[in-house]
Amino acid sequence: MDLSAFLKNRVTLARVFGALLTLYVLLEWVFRARGLATFVAVVLVVVGAVLAFRMLRRGLRHSLWRLRNRLIVTWMFVGVVPILLILALAVVGTWIVAGQVAFYLVSSELDRRAESLADPMRILAQARPADRATALAPMGSFLAARMPGLQIVVSGDQTLRYPSTSAIPAPQAGWTDYTGWIAKDGVYYSAAVVKTGGTTVMALAPITPDVLEKTILGIGKLNLAAFEDEIPVNGAGTVPPAYNGWTWLDFRFTWLNSIPFRDWTNPEAGRTALLQITTRPSAVLGAVFSNGIEFGQVALLAFGALAATLLCVWLGSIVIGLSLTRSITGAVHRLYEGTLQIAKGDFSGRIPVKGNDQLADLGRSFNNMTAQLEQLVSIAREKERLESEVEIACEVQTQLFPHSPPAMRTIELVGLCHPARMVSGDYYDYLRLPDGNLAMAIGDVAGKGISAALLMAAIQSIVRTQLAAGMPLAAAAGNGHGGTRFSTSSLVAQLNRQLFANTAPEKYATFFFGAYDEQSRILTYTNAGHVQPLLLCKGEVKPLEVTGTVVGAFPAIRYEEQSVEIHSNDLLIAYTDGITEPENAYGEEFGSERLAETALLYQNREPKEIVAKIMEAVRQWSTAPELPDDMTLVIARGLA
Repeated sequence: MDLSAFLKNRVTLARVFGALLTLYVLLEWVFRARGLATFVAVVLVVVGAVLAFRMLRRGLRHSLWRLRNRLIVTWMFVGVVPILLILALAVVGTWIVAGQVAFYLVSSELDRRAESLADPMRILAQARPADRATALAPMGSFLAARMPGLQIVVSGDQTLRYPSTSAIPAPQAGWTDYTGWIAKDGVYYSAAVVKTGGTTVMALAPITPDVLEKTILGIGKLNLAAFEDEIPVNGAGTVPPAYNGWTWLDFRFTWLNSIPFRDWTNPEAGRTALLQITTRPSAVLGAVFSNGIEFGQVALLAFGALAATLLCVWLGSIVIGLSLTRSITGAVHRLYEGTLQIAKGDFSGRIPVKGNDQLADLGRSFNNMTAQLEQLVSIAREKERLESEVEIACEVQTQLFPHSPPAMRTIELVGLCHPARMVSGDYYDYLRLPDGNLAMAIGDVAGKGISAALLMAAIQSIVRTQLAAGMPLAAAAGNGHGGTRFSTSSLVAQLNRQLFANTAPEKYATFFFGAYDEQSRILTYTNAGHVQPLLLCKGEVKPLEVTGTVVGAFPAIRYEEQSVEIHSNDLLIAYTDGITEPENAYGEEFGSERLAETALLYQNREPKEIVAKIMEAVRQWSTAPELPDDMTLVIARGLA
């Protein structure tokens, strides 16, 4: 056994954890090596966390293997967790809403207290100096009756104070009109500052615990302090008792919020104080609905009744859920036992079916499935036999295609066929004639699969038989050269007659046949309805004409033939429609123009490389997961 296999089988995470724990105990309690023990402790924690996670995951996998346990866990997430979340939302919502309402009530009352000083101070500021001195005392006495500890200072042309014993200094020059809170010498004040011309009038009423307690009677305990430094106003008021002793429903909570104020010594800089309110929902409701109606009692009773109703519904849902769970798990267990019988090869077993619900229909479907499995197995075996025969046909067809092009002096060829299925209906062939010249052919049989492959084999057999038997010779005319050549039109006409006579009427094929004269470099061809081959000559693309209709469809068809000269470095591209018809994501075909552009791009490469580049371009263009049609390509290049 090698080292890696030994470590994999023997060294487990649990053993590593045990060894680290033992090492830590020895270092900590025996050797007293605290530094090393600390490092081992850190590694021990990491290994322990990984081990705990693995054990938890393994335990969950084991416990959740049974469907019943999975349904119970699902019910917990569906039935229990939402209720807990709703309860949490209700508690948090009550805390936020009640706290914010309590803060609004207290802060609004304190703001009104400061605003009540603004109008009297404005009257004093706008009065004549003589009238101001006369009105200060009675106005101050009136306001002090409602706001104990009130102090007023008038500065400008004259300095006046109320009460006369007040030691409050004149406001600093930076003060502008202001209504709100002012902190001075560690005390908060409700304040109003009015500035008219060169006269500044300021009123300060201290915010004491007694003032806070009387702000909103019964709201709860109020505390006030600044952020930056401690200016506390503590112990104002008391938290009322829970309504009817329902502490679980009328719970006690604390709410914090900020209140802006200004400092006496720095009037231009704003500061912030914290107002802390400790209260209960019933106290807030009582303060809001202060018209004698015990709304808090009604709300709490309604909430309790709703909670009791929900509890009853929840318990009923548990009973119904357990019953449905039993029915589901029972049906699944019976299906599981049935699958075990099928795994053993026993297709005669049937599971009991009860009821008319979907689970019962599933059981009936399972029984029908077991009855059909044996038939499906036999069909699968027959399919395997057919696939093996198709593989044999594919091997046979592969042998029909030419394995290597003939060695010619003035031209070189290469051909390739990619079937859309295992066998192809496309046909290409080239061979050297007895006189040293070259014959080449390409065709596309209508349809796909075995029938198209059989017709392709018949075409190859007929063509090769005619070439071996010798076709009528026709004198080369109009090209300036002497000699003889095969009559391509006669060969194609004979092929058409034989296919029509020996195949079904719906079987036909497109066919291109050419005979190349090595001496004159002339290619004589007949195109029977096939896509036009392309001749690339000096950067120009010349499609070869179609000289007749398809073969095998009509008994008596006359075919014509054309001739073209293939010079050095000219490129002849013969192909089937599987090259040009594949579409991209927008429904655009690859087309003969893109085929010509690709060939021109790689015209100076070897013919095999040109074929590979064209095939690659077609596959990249098409978005289909498999070939829509057979792809066949034959390329001939003129040599120097």
